[in-house]
Amino acid sequence: MIKISLDLSKIDKSKIKKTEKGQQFYDIIVDTRKEVDTYGNTHTVYESQSKEEREAKKTKNYIGNGKEHVFNNQQQNAPVQQQQGNNAGWDTPPTIDDLPF
Repeated sequence: MIKISLDLSKIDKSKIKKTEKGQQFYDIIVDTRKEVDTYGNTHTVYESQSKEEREAKKTKNYIGNGKEHVFNNQQQNAPVQQQQGNNAGWDTPPTIDDLPF
């Protein structure tokens, strides 16, 4: 389980998407930190960027962080599904270094 804390004052309200039914959605990204910070946070949260924002290398708007909680000394992550085709039998997906972001 990962507990997330968001700083709502940092949210760009113009990025809230509204549906015809009146629902409101705000897309975020939760990513694993390279190193645990001084407060024990293992994840960082930022606004989802459009393709144009990523291509322009716009600075990410960080809006929160989170901590992974482990219960009974067991990892709670779902197992990685095995790949099909030429990748059959892989335990983890291959690393792709040429991603555009």
